[in-house]
Amino acid sequence: MKADQLLEKSKQYMWLPFTQMSDYEQDPLIIESGEGVRVTDIYGKTYLDGNSSLWLNVHGHQKKELDEAIQKQLQLIAHSTLLGAANVPSILLAEKLIELVPEGLTRVFYSDSGATSVEIAVKMAYQYWQNKGVSQKMKFVTLSNGYHGDTVGTMSVGSIELYHKVYTSLLFDALVIPFPAVYRHPSNDEQVVRDESLHKLRLLFEERHEEIAGMVLEPMIQGAGGMNTMPPGYLKGVEELCKEFNVLLIVDEVATGFGRTGKMFAVEHESIQPDIMTVAKGLTGGYLPVAATFTTEEIYNAFYGKHEEMKTFFHGHSYTGNQLGCAVALANLEIFEKEQLVQQASDKAELLTELLADLKELPHVGDVRQCGLMVGIEIVKDRYTKESFSFERRIAYRSTLKMRELGLLTRPLGDVIVLMPPLATTAEQLVEMVAIVKEGIRLVIEENYGLTAAETMNI
Repeated sequence: MKADQLLEKSKQYMWLPFTQMSDYEQDPLIIESGEGVRVTDIYGKTYLDGNSSLWLNVHGHQKKELDEAIQKQLQLIAHSTLLGAANVPSILLAEKLIELVPEGLTRVFYSDSGATSVEIAVKMAYQYWQNKGVSQKMKFVTLSNGYHGDTVGTMSVGSIELYHKVYTSLLFDALVIPFPAVYRHPSNDEQVVRDESLHKLRLLFEERHEEIAGMVLEPMIQGAGGMNTMPPGYLKGVEELCKEFNVLLIVDEVATGFGRTGKMFAVEHESIQPDIMTVAKGLTGGYLPVAATFTTEEIYNAFYGKHEEMKTFFHGHSYTGNQLGCAVALANLEIFEKEQLVQQASDKAELLTELLADLKELPHVGDVRQCGLMVGIEIVKDRYTKESFSFERRIAYRSTLKMRELGLLTRPLGDVIVLMPPLATTAEQLVEMVAIVKEGIRLVIEENYGLTAAETMNI
């Protein structure tokens, strides 16, 4: 089929996620193929994959070992249900994952997306206390700007007004604690911000811990909430408070897991041992939809018993533990070991830090937040007052369109431009990506106002 025909059919039949379709109709994009850290559209134009195909891709596209793992599994079976019956790849993957996750996590419950893995975690935490006979523990604590998915349960433990406001009447109420964001805090002091947020959490726990089942958070850095980084020691402080007040700590590693932050899992930065942990995205190297929720033996045992005791966890998905997905996930983890990919990611993160320093020269770059290979670049109207551009200006969005013209794909989160390259990205490609980001921002500022970037400070 001709490219123009595909384009028209996409406009006629498709409804894309997190996309205002009127935007897509003005600036459409259809990807046809990919190789390494580059993807190619139906017109033959090639782009650097600057957001890892929405934070998924690890090794690049068409990774030989991953392709072969799927092909090999196809010769045996593509899928059989995990409801009441295990399968070979799911067992082997579960064993491997338990070797990798923090000590104390001993059980794996599979699903098929980050949202479902967190939904499962919330339901497990809730039912755990019910099964234990502590029926009053029904509330959950979350952080402001937290994002954990788009199911009703995960939206309930999220706190992004833009995404969740229209669904308010569908959601259950969560207790929201301010995220320790340093950039716009009056003190601009990491320790002050950390201690202030932990103090508010302590006060909440002192007052209401008997009714709180669990606390849900993304470790070290928030993803969709704006790439906000935690001050050092904050995550450890949360863990200590959860243990002190008998609140389950649920850690969402969907975006941060599998090397993204320079550690296999972000909790390793502060030696955290969660009660429940979720993963997805990089689990299969970005190839197939497999997710997992890990729990302690204590939580697992609370569901174990005779059928008539009604302790069963009544939750499941049709493609849970899919053999193709589990097979490619095993191959993915083998590559991590063989290529020492986590150490590579840590080393590349140091280079990326150096490269990003150059971005701070742009007058409208207010803040550059980084944790490993996860980066958020916040665009502001005035870097001194930290005033944002008006919502209608869409400077970050327009900047990403300009970056697309220059050969880099990424997406904004409001005023924040995300850069999250695949772990396999070379040093030379990182240099190229950051250069395009800088040029894209600069050109949009100049084109929108007909002025140089420096002159727009007075707008």
